[in-house]
Amino acid sequence: MTSRIQIQGDESVELHITHSNLKTFGSDIRFSLQLTVEGVKEKLWKKCGTSVNSMHLELYDDTRNKIADLSDNSKPLGFYSPLDGFRLHVVDLDPASLSSGGWLEDTSLVEKYKISEEAYNKRQDTFRKYKDKITSQIPATMEAKILDTSMQDLCTNIKVGSRCEVEPGAKRGVVKFVGQAEPLGPGFWVGVQYDEPLGKHDGLVKGIRYFECLPSHGGMVRPEKVKVGDFPERDPFEEDEI
Repeated sequence: MTSRIQIQGDESVELHITHSNLKTFGSDIRFSLQLTVEGVKEKLWKKCGTSVNSMHLELYDDTRNKIADLSDNSKPLGFYSPLDGFRLHVVDLDPASLSSGGWLEDTSLVEKYKISEEAYNKRQDTFRKYKDKITSQIPATMEAKILDTSMQDLCTNIKVGSRCEVEPGAKRGVVKFVGQAEPLGPGFWVGVQYDEPLGKHDGLVKGIRYFECLPSHGGMVRPEKVKVGDFPERDPFEEDEI
């Protein structure tokens, strides 16, 4: 018995592949017409995971009509007269196949691997260890410079004479100083004259006069704690009104 077509040279055909279990699976693969059905299955096994022995192939034309069942593994693909654009459908006959039930498509069905914090800390190849190593290699002077730049940016909108509110406590007052104060620590500081005696000094801190105000009305804070805006003085009697 002879095949229905004459296979010559290295003629090939591009087929669209679908799978019975993998609904999102779709691939266009080119096959040699001289390749046996078994060879086609071996090539598909590497793509979809269905074993050769559990695979049944169905050939459909471009109008969705079924042309043939590729049931004889020894026959060449060209025997079934496929054309470019035809669909080759993989039917997985194994009820225990990994592709059944959506396991290869829905990752939420897969049990997640978990490791305890203690076991994770003992490992040497973790991202946390890598991050700590990189961080430790950053010079302290560079960290200070980054902090300094950040504070300086915040101070751009904080002007001496501006009304402000200071956290915590939403204490209100007037900005009296903006700049560096080395005795207090590196970076920038903001001196505030509070409307009420909520401060710790009169603008004299560690022997250095940064500004002048009434005793217990002065404070030196970091710029991120200061919000400049229209903050009028609070009426001391407003809470007593009914």
